[in-house]
Amino acid sequence: MSDDGTRAISVIAFIGSVFSPWYAWSGRRDPENHVCINVATYGRGGRFTMTDRGRAALRQSAQRFQVGPSAVNWNGSELVIEVNEVAAPPLPGRVQGTIRLTPEAVTAVEMPLTPDGAHVWRPFAPVSRIEVNMEAAGWQWRGHGYFDANFGTRALEADFSRWTWGRYPTADGALATYDAVRRDGSELATAARFDASGGAGIVAPPPRQELSRTLWGIPRQARGDEGARPRQVKTMLDAPFYSRSMVETVLDGETTVGVHEALDLNRFRSPWLKPMIALRVPRRRNWEFGD
Repeated sequence: MSDDGTRAISVIAFIGSVFSPWYAWSGRRDPENHVCINVATYGRGGRFTMTDRGRAALRQSAQRFQVGPSAVNWNGSELVIEVNEVAAPPLPGRVQGTIRLTPEAVTAVEMPLTPDGAHVWRPFAPVSRIEVNMEAAGWQWRGHGYFDANFGTRALEADFSRWTWGRYPTADGALATYDAVRRDGSELATAARFDASGGAGIVAPPPRQELSRTLWGIPRQARGDEGARPRQVKTMLDAPFYSRSMVETVLDGETTVGVHEALDLNRFRSPWLKPMIALRVPRRRNWEFGD
C-alpha cells in the first residue's frame, strides 16, 4: 500500500496456479505446466494481469523465479520483481516496471493450516518497505509492504469451505489474522504479531466483527477491538469468489488500515464459475526465451 493510501499493488507467483481454471481442468497433475506471475495494481489507472503459462516459460534457481517475461529475484536483501505483462479486459494495456520490497527482517515462522500439514502459511517478511516504479504515469511510489507464501499438497477447495485473512501495520510491526472453515467443520482462528526485528508470536485474535458483503455477495468478517466497526476504505479486487480490499479497523486501541481478503471456496468449486474466470485468465502454453 502507498504511504498516502491512494495506490496499492499485489503480486502472486504461482507454481500450480491454484485459481486458474486451466490448472483445474488439467486435473492438477503437473503444477510446473501451470505457472503464473499475477500482478494487480489498484488506484487510478489500475490493471489486472494473470496469464497461465506452460513449463516452457518457467526458469528457477535458488534466487530467481522467472515465468516468461516477468521474474522475481532475491538479491540477499531485497525482493526485486520485474514485471512485463499484458492486462486483462476490461482495461487492457501493458503492465511493466520494477517493484522492490525490502524486509525489515525475515521471520522463521511456519504455520500449518490443517492438522496434517497439507497446507502451510509462511510469512517471510510481514514488515517491509516497498518501492514501485511502473511505466504508467503516476505509478512511482513508496509504501508499506508484506511478503509471504502458501504451500499445499491438495486443492484449497478440497480442504476449506471459506477463509478470511488480514494483515495490518501497527506502530511496532504488524498483526496478521487467519480465519478458516475447513471441510470437516473444524475452524482455524488465529492471529500472529510481528515486530520489525523479525520477532513473532501467536496471540489471541481480536473479536470478530461484521464487515459489509462484497458486490458479489460474499459474506465477510474482520477482526478488531470490542466495539470497533471495521470498514472497507478501498476496493482492490471484487470477484465472484474472492475479495481483496483495504480495511480500516482498531487493534489494541490503534486505528490501522490493512489488506483484507475473503475467499468463498464453495463458490469457487462450482463448475459454472470456471469459464467466467477463463475470460480473465488466458492460457499461453508456448514460450521461447530470447537467449
